[in-house]
Amino acid sequence: QVQLQESGGGLVQAGGSLRLSCATSRRAFNTYSMAWFRQAPGKGRDFVAAISASGGSANYADSVKGRFTISGDNAKNTVYLQMNSLKPEDTAVYYCAAGLSSGELEGLYDYWGQGTQVTVSS
Repeated sequence: QVQLQESGGGLVQAGGSLRLSCATSRRAFNTYSMAWFRQAPGKGRDFVAAISASGGSANYADSVKGRFTISGDNAKNTVYLQMNSLKPEDTAVYYCAAGLSSGELEGLYDYWGQGTQVTVSS
């Protein structure tokens, strides 16, 4: 079983920044591609960003390109999502996910964290 623990959510004003963290085991970090999804109130869960297990490639949803950056820290077995220039429409619960393939589809990911709330005020 793969454990994913998110942290770093909170309340921020529009234009501000937050960094989300997703900590896991060394084995999981080195084996699985990692991704961030988000779910706004009353909506489905949407892809945000993903990074391959090697860290060699990353992809982003169009809505966050140029504002969000996904990265990994080998020493800490942690994946980060740096979020800059936040907008009220970024308000959502953000979930970390792990799977053997990276991509934009929820079904690619077998393991999920419990989520962390991000609220952006206008």
